[in-house]
Amino acid sequence: MCLLRLSAIGDACHALAVLRTLQTAWPATRFTWIIGALEHKLMRLVPDVEFISYQKRGGFAEFRRLRRVLAGREFDVLLHMQLAFRASLISTGIRAPVKLGFDRPRARELQWLFTTERIHAAGNQHVLDSLFGFAAALGVHERELRFDVPLPAEALAYAARLMPDSRPTLVISGCSSHRLRNWRPEYYAAAAGHATRAHGMRVILCGGPGAVERAMADAIVRHATVPVIDQVGKDTLPELLAVLARAKVLLSPDSGPAHMATMVGTPVIGLYAATNPARTGPYLSRAYTVDRYAEAARSFLGREPEQLPWATKIERPGVMDLITPADVAAKLDGLMRERTRRR
Repeated sequence: MCLLRLSAIGDACHALAVLRTLQTAWPATRFTWIIGALEHKLMRLVPDVEFISYQKRGGFAEFRRLRRVLAGREFDVLLHMQLAFRASLISTGIRAPVKLGFDRPRARELQWLFTTERIHAAGNQHVLDSLFGFAAALGVHERELRFDVPLPAEALAYAARLMPDSRPTLVISGCSSHRLRNWRPEYYAAAAGHATRAHGMRVILCGGPGAVERAMADAIVRHATVPVIDQVGKDTLPELLAVLARAKVLLSPDSGPAHMATMVGTPVIGLYAATNPARTGPYLSRAYTVDRYAEAARSFLGREPEQLPWATKIERPGVMDLITPADVAAKLDGLMRERTRRR
C-alpha cells in the first residue's frame, strides 16, 4: 500500500493516525509513504514504514527523480490523501490498480480526475476525521488514535536539559505558516507572565529558524516581564517533539506544533480566530482552545460561520486581536485546576 501525503506537518500527524490504524488491522501489509522532505525529518522515526521523501521546491528535476525511484514499482492500493494538483501529478507515476481519493465534493484541484475510487462523502469534519474516511472506505472502521513515534536518545536528552526538574513548563510556539494567524508578541509575553506568577511555570519559546519566527521571539523577549528560555531556531523536529512530550502545555496558533503536541498527549491552548478549530484545531484539546472564529466571521465577513464554506479562512489584519491574554489565562487556569484534581 502506498500513502501519498506530502505536507504539512499537522496533516502528516493526522495521516500517521490513519496509518497506525491500518497497520493494526493489516499487520502483514507493507506500507510506503511518499512525503515532503520537511515532514520526513519527523516521520522518519516511525518504524515499519518505507518513506520516499520529496523536495517540494525541487521543481521538475525533483519530479523526474521521483518518477525514476518509482519506476518498476507496483502497489495494490494508493491512498491519495492530498488535494494539491502537484500531488495528483505525482500520483500519475504511482502504479496501482486502485487509487483512492476524496469524494467528488471535496476533491478540489481536480483530484477526482486522478483517482479510480473515492471515499464516502461526509459533511463538515475535522481534517483527521476526513482522513479516517480512507480507512473506512477500505473496510477498517475501528480507529487506532495513536501516534507513537520512538524518540531518539539525543532528542530526549535535549528536552531533559531544558526541563531538568518537575517544574511545570509552558511551551510557546508563536508562529503559524501564515502571518495573519499569529498572535501579538506582547500578548504572548502577558501569557508567559501569568503562567509564571500564577502557576510557577517555566516558559520556553520554540519555533523554526525563519525570519518571522526570529522576529516574533525577539519581540516576546522584549515584552516579557518574567524569564523566558528562547530556543527558537535551535532544535530539530524530533527535539521539539521531545520538548512537547515533557511539557505541561503548549500555547500555539493554528500550526504544526499544535498537532505534534497532540501526538505526544500534551494539551494545547490553541488560538483560533483566522481558522475554524472544528476543522483544524488540536484534536484532543478542544476544551482548551480559545475559539473566536464565529466572532471573526461576523466582524470581518458579516456572516454567520454556518453560512461559510467549511474550509473558509479569515486571514485578515487584526483578526487575531479578537483573542485576549485574559482568554488564555482563563484556559490555562482551568487546565491547571483540572490536572491538580486528576492528581
